[in-house]
Amino acid sequence: MFKTYLKTYLAATAASLLALTAAAYAPSAAAQAKEEVEVMHWWTSGGEAAALNVLKEQLQKEGVSWKDAPVAGGGGDAAMTALRARVTAGDKPTSVQLLGTAIHDWAEQGVLADLTPLAEKEHWADHIPPAIAAFSTYDGKWVAAPVNIHRTNWLWINKKLLDKVGGKAPTNWDEFQALAKQFKDAGVTPLAHGGQPWQESTIFDAIVVSVGGNDFYKKAFVDLDPAALGGDTMQKAFDQFRVLRGWVDPNFSGRDWNLASAMVINGEAGMQVMGDWAKGEFIKAGLKPGVDIVCVPYPGSEKAFLFNSDQFAMFSLDDKARQDAQLKLASAIESPSFQESFNLVKGSIPANTEVKPDKFDPCGQKSMADRDAFKSTGGMLPSLAHGHAASAAVKGAIYDVVTNFFNSNQSSADAAKALVDAVALAK
Repeated sequence: MFKTYLKTYLAATAASLLALTAAAYAPSAAAQAKEEVEVMHWWTSGGEAAALNVLKEQLQKEGVSWKDAPVAGGGGDAAMTALRARVTAGDKPTSVQLLGTAIHDWAEQGVLADLTPLAEKEHWADHIPPAIAAFSTYDGKWVAAPVNIHRTNWLWINKKLLDKVGGKAPTNWDEFQALAKQFKDAGVTPLAHGGQPWQESTIFDAIVVSVGGNDFYKKAFVDLDPAALGGDTMQKAFDQFRVLRGWVDPNFSGRDWNLASAMVINGEAGMQVMGDWAKGEFIKAGLKPGVDIVCVPYPGSEKAFLFNSDQFAMFSLDDKARQDAQLKLASAIESPSFQESFNLVKGSIPANTEVKPDKFDPCGQKSMADRDAFKSTGGMLPSLAHGHAASAAVKGAIYDVVTNFFNSNQSSADAAKALVDAVALAK
């Protein structure tokens, strides 16, 4: 009896000692909980959420938990409002999705973490295009990790409807007009559109480069030259914009961009002018870009790659565990394996040029080829509509003029003059 008791006692004691030893050497629950990243973003549509899951899963493999902080709104304006409120209240997120000049705005305030040691260790400068790296860096330091490159001047066409009306993908304005009429005659809305300022400015970006060419676009939206903003060429761009207004359905106002994409998916509309994040919606719906959905640059803009690049900036934090988690996040973002798998789902192309084009659809391969070809021709142009060409204040001023014109009977001459005045006040 005693031997049985002793044996049981010794076994229990041994088990307790093993448990205590394991507890001493294993990270505590509290310590593990700190190994997390809170990510503020505006990727809330179906295709965007699917792409974001790729990053979440990658970090989970690294032992980092993900705290989601989504703020709905395709252009990111709502997210920026929420971010300013949080930073003002002293509640900085670990990381935030930022675009273009907004990265520099936050870096100038001294609140972003320095990623330079990691960037140098992983040789980011060798495989991130200079046009993109210009936004990832500030005052000689890397302050953001680019996730992708989006081309914003795409025209998407439902292939089944295209065949039904006997049309062809347009390569110039006259052909676009002819196809739009074919769709309308067939009882189909020619152009799917969501009446929000950033969507109207996305279309206007493409029109300006189509009508005026790459150099004119730079003078108007990068250099903010008054002569370019208010001259005859800009008036012609507004003229074309007015014609496009006639091809959208009457219920466009306030429609989210992905709902406009759904109109193309469902055969309710023939075309959509939108960045290649729309491709993520097409893929999620089971349509193959380049097969079921035709992709061509907006007519007349074939020599331009209007871009935006989603990047994740890390806020300066005192907590060592959260700093380590930030570096894991940034490293995961720049890895070729992640860049490939993420962008295949998102619809964009990798910011990391080491990724091969083989697994990408024809639309993605076209973007990757143009990205590489246009680096030396000046064809990589920062999108005004998506915060890369000018400051947030200037972008907002142009938004107001563009969307007012689209939703009124204002003349093109008056709109061009308003553009000059609005930019002058915002600078």
